[in-house]
Amino acid sequence: MIELTTSLLMLATAFVSTGGTAPEATTTASIERPLSTLSTEAYVRDYFKDTPILAEVARCESTFRQFGSDGNVIRGKVNKDDVGVMQINTYYHEDTAESLGLDIYTIDGNLAYGKHLYEKFGLDPWKSSSKCWKKYQKEIARS
Repeated sequence: MIELTTSLLMLATAFVSTGGTAPEATTTASIERPLSTLSTEAYVRDYFKDTPILAEVARCESTFRQFGSDGNVIRGKVNKDDVGVMQINTYYHEDTAESLGLDIYTIDGNLAYGKHLYEKFGLDPWKSSSKCWKKYQKEIARS
């Protein structure tokens, strides 16, 4: 529901800002991916603007998806206990997340718990996807 609302808001904003005409696609990514994925990516990148490597982790872990096309939270392909945009493992982290008042099945809770894990353990919780995000870590450090 959050993704749909965000998508509609972004579409309405783009429509109004262009004087009532449909905005032209500016990148091939916007043509190839549904608007809901683009809005989720924008949301994640904004959420992690102070820790951009976590946005790259989200890209590698879930391609910026919290929910599947069926509306259910996405689960890991390798481990079904991994959920959401940051692929938080429920077996190891669900109880701790709940004790912190975070619902990892929502995008806000999933991102907040991902940030909590990063602050506590660095990038270790996502080391299995490091081949994907590690190259961006160096680029981010340079900028």
